[in-house]
Amino acid sequence: MSLHAKKIDGVPEETARVARAAFPKGSLAMRIRDELGELFSDADFAGLYPVRGKPAWSPGRLALVSVLQFAEGLSDRQAADAVRGRLDWKYLLGLELADPGFDHSVLTEFRDRLITEDAGIQLLDRVLEAAAEHGLLKAGGRARTDSTIVLSAARQVNGLVRLGETLRAALNTAAAIEPEWLAGWVPSDWFGRYAIRFEDTRLPKGKTKRTELVEQIGADGLSLLAALNGPDAPPSLRLLDQVQTLRQMWIQQYFVDDGQVRRRDLKDRPPGAERLVTPYDTDARGSVKRGIFWDGYKVHLTETCEPDSPNLITHVATTDSTVQDVRLVAPIHAHLAERDLLPARHLVDAGYATAREVVTARRDHKVDLVGPILASTSWQTKDAEGFSQTDFTIDWDNRRVTCPNGKTTSNWREDRSQQGAAVVRARFPMGVCRPCKDREQCTRAGAKAETGRRITLRPRAEQEVIQQARAQEDTQEWREQYAHRAGVEGTISQGVRAFGLRRCRYHGLAKARLQHQLTATAMNFHRLNAWWTDIPRARTRTSHLAALRPAE
Repeated sequence: MSLHAKKIDGVPEETARVARAAFPKGSLAMRIRDELGELFSDADFAGLYPVRGKPAWSPGRLALVSVLQFAEGLSDRQAADAVRGRLDWKYLLGLELADPGFDHSVLTEFRDRLITEDAGIQLLDRVLEAAAEHGLLKAGGRARTDSTIVLSAARQVNGLVRLGETLRAALNTAAAIEPEWLAGWVPSDWFGRYAIRFEDTRLPKGKTKRTELVEQIGADGLSLLAALNGPDAPPSLRLLDQVQTLRQMWIQQYFVDDGQVRRRDLKDRPPGAERLVTPYDTDARGSVKRGIFWDGYKVHLTETCEPDSPNLITHVATTDSTVQDVRLVAPIHAHLAERDLLPARHLVDAGYATAREVVTARRDHKVDLVGPILASTSWQTKDAEGFSQTDFTIDWDNRRVTCPNGKTTSNWREDRSQQGAAVVRARFPMGVCRPCKDREQCTRAGAKAETGRRITLRPRAEQEVIQQARAQEDTQEWREQYAHRAGVEGTISQGVRAFGLRRCRYHGLAKARLQHQLTATAMNFHRLNAWWTDIPRARTRTSHLAALRPAE
């Protein structure tokens, strides 16, 4: 397919006449066209197509179809049928009434092109750009961010089933590519073990029997890998994705002990960020949050929250499930800065708000990152009579710390934490701490300890942020300001309930990322439509019992 870019010259007269007769009050698709004009042009996607070849269907129109598909929860076939048969879609796309549209497979190819060039975010950015041109979006003001779990499209498997399915997937792929070679090599008893899904077989109940089966699967997998590396095996089989997955899974799960295949103990397996959880989606990772276990990804949504404009999603990011929320703060701000959409105040929860990120956001982007700073977990903080770090006076200029009884540290040095973060470590001499009458409220170091109380501080800017933030969190003004963050929970709920945000349509991180970019753009379509039609924002639902609660 090649691209011959053409400008869409408005809506054909007959299409407009019939569509307006059928939809006298308009529709979402028609309002997008009327209010924002031609959103996507073919020239925007010129880099996705070769210069020569059979002319492709208009990519600008395919972009609109892709967003509407997610806006209405349609399959590829249903979306292609809508292009042929829906008047309001033809109006938005600027098509003649008799236009036959395209085969539904074209949408799959178009998504693949977007993924290859990581161009999906351009669709969201273009809608935001059009909204800004019409005065519906601007920099400054408030924004808020939150994340939610996303389940992999692959069925969830674990333990014994995961190992059996990995080997079965490799065998099935090899059987499809080189059936003659595999038929001549595979042992006859393997058909009984790997011909059907592992979860559909009668797995042994006892621990000993299950261990034996796990080791048998491990030995069988090693036999297959050895055979594929043999001189008689077709070289193409070694490069198959399923074979590569089998090799990686076996490295993570097994080892050979004196000729016997054994499964690794859990502590000897790779960390969660590297460990495969299913052979059918090798980008998915297992994670847990507040007692919820899932295999898949996380999606982070950032939206505006101003009373005089629609709440629009300005950034969407998809990561594997093990990535901490705090690692997304800097990329979000960098992306919004490039598009001149940085907020003045960014409301986040404790997963995003750390002293380092607050300082960085202020320094690099002049953004006030607002969120609860996690409280200290030291025993002195939990003990009402204990001397916590806030009871000590820090003299940054003279590099010393003074305790509540007026004693000062004898040592001050810059260091690194176990996570590699910059810290300052201050230490009181034991000669000062040992005779102190308040020693038991300050340190649990034994009487024979060589040093007294140790104080670990962040760099000065971060330490001051921590102190200021914890003091502000107790004020009514801060609570009222931070209350606006709760609205992003409604955005997550809308995405999950109305747009299938929590379940991947496709396998792999790249496809999940595109799905969420299209979903965010579709949600913006609906929010713009609600703004134009004066649909009020939903209020927080309150149960009948909660409504009877006496006022404090």
